[in-house]
Amino acid sequence: MTDDTPLRGKTVVMTGATSGIGEVAAMQLAARGARLVLVARDPERAARTLERLAPPAGAAGHGVHIADLSVIGQMKRAGTAIAAAEPRIDLLINNAGAVFMGRERTVDGLGATFATNHLPYFGLTLLLLPRLRAAPAARIICTASGAHTYGKFDMADLDANGVKGYARSKLENLLFVRRLAQLLGAGTVTVNAHHPGFVATRIAENTSWVWRTLMRLRKAM
Repeated sequence: MTDDTPLRGKTVVMTGATSGIGEVAAMQLAARGARLVLVARDPERAARTLERLAPPAGAAGHGVHIADLSVIGQMKRAGTAIAAAEPRIDLLINNAGAVFMGRERTVDGLGATFATNHLPYFGLTLLLLPRLRAAPAARIICTASGAHTYGKFDMADLDANGVKGYARSKLENLLFVRRLAQLLGAGTVTVNAHHPGFVATRIAENTSWVWRTLMRLRKAM
């Protein structure tokens, strides 16, 4: 007889889990027995997602930390709180992302695309790395994109927005994953990136009507 809860007792920390592929992945992980700890920006969407998750196999329930990860202070606060609350993390999924076509800047003065798509991957991972190392065989998974092929790394312009900025942020994701894998070596923590393909998510819904329309047409193909 096979165990229908192969992730029983595992703790998964996940960003970008309140919509799109992230929410579907969270529901699948919960259905397999994992306990989810979400980091979400919108309390209402976070509450709805928690209600949809299957109860974890262990005694502890699912949890959520509300934070806008594009804001450095909030990202640090969430990472510190999770590290304090979770003695061990088995899986970290960096999935939150967006595209900004204008000149949006964060309160820290950074380009919104860089601050949303890459900086939290870097910061949250490093804050939680000690708890990942406490697990016998932990994993880090970062959602990247085939758009990285259009990106060009430029230390003088890390935080552009628009199509160029999105492609660059996805290239930065891959460079981070590659370097982290080198530093971790053959230890107990493995790190990988994945390209989910062009999926009909909420991506680009925050942009102008022109870009929203173009992206919706592309998503429908």
